[in-house]
Amino acid sequence: MLETISEHGCFGGIQGFYRHPSSSIGLPMRFSVYQPPQAKDGPVPVLFYLAGLTCNEETFMIKAGAQRFAADLGIMLVAPDTSPRDTGIDGVADNWDFGTAASFYLDAAQEPWSQYFRMETYIVQELRELVLQNFPARKDSTGIFGHSMGGHGALTLALRHPGIYKSVSAFAPIAAPMLCPWGQKAFSNYLGNDQAKWQRHDASSLMRSKSSAPYPGGILIDQGLADKFLEQQLLPQEFEAACAAVGQPLSLRRHAGYDHGYYFISSYMGDHMKFHRQCLG
Repeated sequence: MLETISEHGCFGGIQGFYRHPSSSIGLPMRFSVYQPPQAKDGPVPVLFYLAGLTCNEETFMIKAGAQRFAADLGIMLVAPDTSPRDTGIDGVADNWDFGTAASFYLDAAQEPWSQYFRMETYIVQELRELVLQNFPARKDSTGIFGHSMGGHGALTLALRHPGIYKSVSAFAPIAAPMLCPWGQKAFSNYLGNDQAKWQRHDASSLMRSKSSAPYPGGILIDQGLADKFLEQQLLPQEFEAACAAVGQPLSLRRHAGYDHGYYFISSYMGDHMKFHRQCLG
């Protein structure tokens, strides 16, 4: 049963926040939806946004300034929470970069995380179907993007499910999590020590495994050069090399003076929205 937490008029459309019991997670989950004014007349393209570490379903809708562009372009926006909440798992909230608000958008294979941390199934299957059933979204016109950990999630879910997502972009994604401390910490706890399992959730490794370009229309990534996480955690050059190896068109734009936060994201949000609108048709 879908519960409406709140709804607000926004640029001629509706900004809403919702909660529902999740069968894949086993706990209540929250998410937000922006319905553009065009949705009053029929189904519109839908774009899922995955937020980064420490964030929730409100972060993007409050900080990114995306609704103005979505209203102009006729795109629905959906932002899930970044992890299950109130799991009761011992130590789940002890670290800001692992556990609560740090799901890495995968289905955990290791106990105790595997009981609740099934975010890939939740986003790709359950939440998508819930949105299609309850909001005027086009099933044949779905894109995905995200920031940092959510950029990792957007790239990996798009590469793992290209039949579902027609477009993908990212802001400062964790592009090679197998090679960085954030990813190694998450993967070892969620997936165990089997490196083959890690490769299936690493965007650079996934891209290298392709025999041809999975997104011939291109992938867009924006990265700030003043980002304090760039050299140790994000490693966009690894994804850039992987795309080049398989002939995947990639626009990796590097911006002097921009850091890791939402001032950066909001500066280029319009470009990403237009990119997705062109791909989604």
